[in-house]
Amino acid sequence: MVDKDKLSRATEDYLKSIYELERENSPVSTNALALKMGFAPSSITGMLKKISTNSPTLINYEARKGVVLTNVGQKVALEIIRHHRLIELYLTKALGYSSDKVHEEADRLEHVISEEFEDKIALILGDPKIDPHGEPIPSKDDTIIDKDQ
Repeated sequence: MVDKDKLSRATEDYLKSIYELERENSPVSTNALALKMGFAPSSITGMLKKISTNSPTLINYEARKGVVLTNVGQKVALEIIRHHRLIELYLTKALGYSSDKVHEEADRLEHVISEEFEDKIALILGDPKIDPHGEPIPSKDDTIIDKDQ
């Protein structure tokens, strides 16, 4: 498994964005990723080349064909998404944040919480399945319910 503490915030953001786009269309094009992340396609290409050299391999990237997550990359993406959605729910329920304010705060915190902190939030919230926006929260074992079920 990958040591998440050694991944940069940017790498985690890319993995999360690729995961979200892959659910719509795979492989994910550089242009689609650039549009989602707000960067120039050339910047996206440079970062994808960099991430593709990680060990273990997190993505498979081919110029002009796109990018897909490996199983390890998907596992990391789901963990970051779990952190994000649990934090959003915690901020809403426990701290009274309005649902329109939690996203940016969760974006900052999702990268730094420990597994122990994640577990405690999940326990306090009763192991929730849905975040405040109606999005499914990945389980601890990296499964995620289909939003349309």
